[in-house]
Amino acid sequence: MKRITLGGGCFWCLEAVFKNVKGVLKVVPGYSGGHVKNPTYKQVCQGNTGHAEVIDITYDNYVITLQELLSIFFFVHDPTTKNRQGNDVGHQYRSIILYHDDEQRKIIEDYIKRLPSMEIFKSYEEDEITTEVVPFEEFFEAEDYHHNYFENNPLNPYCSFVIKPKVIKFMDKFSKILKI
Repeated sequence: MKRITLGGGCFWCLEAVFKNVKGVLKVVPGYSGGHVKNPTYKQVCQGNTGHAEVIDITYDNYVITLQELLSIFFFVHDPTTKNRQGNDVGHQYRSIILYHDDEQRKIIEDYIKRLPSMEIFKSYEEDEITTEVVPFEEFFEAEDYHHNYFENNPLNPYCSFVIKPKVIKFMDKFSKILKI
């Protein structure tokens, strides 16, 4: 089993996508990359803790590779918009990958260097990629009501108009690696 920690906008969106991937055993929303111990959602949203909204993924690397997870990650968010994803604006919504060992760091850095040449990313220039690649230090699990947010709040407008289209787009593109 391996872990990777990813942030690309709202953690509700990323959790809803990655929960559906074969080989992903656990997806936990939370906060990482900041300087405050045990931050709350309210503190992180105020933007002064330094944390990003992230998901911590535990995966079976014999079923899904880190490269495949990165492919999904870069497909479902825009790594060229600094500190924002759509209407979610602020340092807490930045594109960030927190690696857990040097092997992951190398894979991630190599993948990002290749992004501009990949078919789905052909409009990106290397200097436009704003994704931070930093060592994992600490992860603070989000409050219970953030877990399975999309699944538990299907009538919430954010779920209907932001998350659901992302999940559908992801499922169409990555149908071969879905759990269902």
